[in-house]
Amino acid sequence: MQTTTTYQKISSHEAKKGEFKTCLLLYSGGLDTSVMLKWIQDEYQAEIIALTIDVGQIHEDLEIARQKALKLGAKEAIIIDAKDRFAEQMLTRAIKANADYQGGYRLSTPLGRVILSQIAVEQAQKCGATVIAHGATGKGNDQVRFEGYITTLAPDLKIIAPVREWAMGRDEEIAYAEKHGIPITQTSAKPYSYDDNMWGSTGEGGEIEDPKLVPPLENILEVCTHPKDAPDESEIVAVTFEKGVPVCLNDKKLSISALVQKCNEVGARHGVGITHLIEDRLVGLKVRGIYEAPGAEILVTAHFNLEKLVSTRDVNELKQLIDQKWAYFCYGAKWFEPTMAAIHAFQDSTNERVTGTVKMRLYKGAATVVALESPYSLFNTNLATFNKNAAFNQNASAGFIEIYNLPQKTFYSLHHE
Repeated sequence: MQTTTTYQKISSHEAKKGEFKTCLLLYSGGLDTSVMLKWIQDEYQAEIIALTIDVGQIHEDLEIARQKALKLGAKEAIIIDAKDRFAEQMLTRAIKANADYQGGYRLSTPLGRVILSQIAVEQAQKCGATVIAHGATGKGNDQVRFEGYITTLAPDLKIIAPVREWAMGRDEEIAYAEKHGIPITQTSAKPYSYDDNMWGSTGEGGEIEDPKLVPPLENILEVCTHPKDAPDESEIVAVTFEKGVPVCLNDKKLSISALVQKCNEVGARHGVGITHLIEDRLVGLKVRGIYEAPGAEILVTAHFNLEKLVSTRDVNELKQLIDQKWAYFCYGAKWFEPTMAAIHAFQDSTNERVTGTVKMRLYKGAATVVALESPYSLFNTNLATFNKNAAFNQNASAGFIEIYNLPQKTFYSLHHE
């Protein structure tokens, strides 16, 4: 295969041939990164250090990926366990922010790109590599995330993005892999690609790409049980929060990473957290993805409802606006933008009283809040009850109605004389 002549490197952070001898490759073991491990060696005459980062991938065997990298010629293959770091630094933020981009995407990949970029920079500096390679395409968001974050954290590092350079489509990559004896899982019958971590899995390719086609979930889902095949009996789980962070599942205290993974197990069993989403990419494209995020669906739904119980309407309405901005900044590769620090400070403040327990019923794809309690609950039985009670002064209601309705009544009278 000849390198395409249409791609021109114009950015100052893009590495050129002959400028480096060692490249740190963010390696997942999937189609793109496996092909590029071979391709970089041939095209750049460079040694490869393959870096695989464990962020709780749901359906990947990282040791198999490491061995695969070595067989494909990597000088070294490293696995870094970052599950706790990812959960503590990123997922607690996602939960406090009720992570939701454009109607159901819990932002698993954007959150993962932050921690992957941080660790890639640390490892590159540790091993003396001056170039980092990633597997993102020239049409996607991840190129912006990886390159933006890496050059923010370490402006002296250079980047190569082989998928941008070689201009191969998915079919050409599969053919290249077959030609060079690179083992892959994609086939023409199952052409889907996945990116996942403990917060969720993204499925793309095949019928998923075209919005007019109905994606065959039976052939696509890799995390969740199809809702139609989920148990016929519902299950109730209880999540306990302290200051907006989940700390217990069914009264058992767990680390945040362990709790998320337990929620994944129980949620996946009941087909919870499957989302079909049309989204706007950073580069202006409309795309469709299928997301599986059972644990995130449980925890965000529980947190959102607990917030409603302990905060006033004005706080909750303002927070929903701030959360929406957080979601875009997270999706849009702006984690280190100073506005994000201000948003986090606001969310920390509003979560000070988000403490309590939420019970959720899981049943055939639905996660429904059925009970919740908190020492900071603003629910007052004596005020809210429909039974006779003197705590609420109903005598004042008529006067409230007269004043409250005055603008509407005045306008209507003026225009309907």
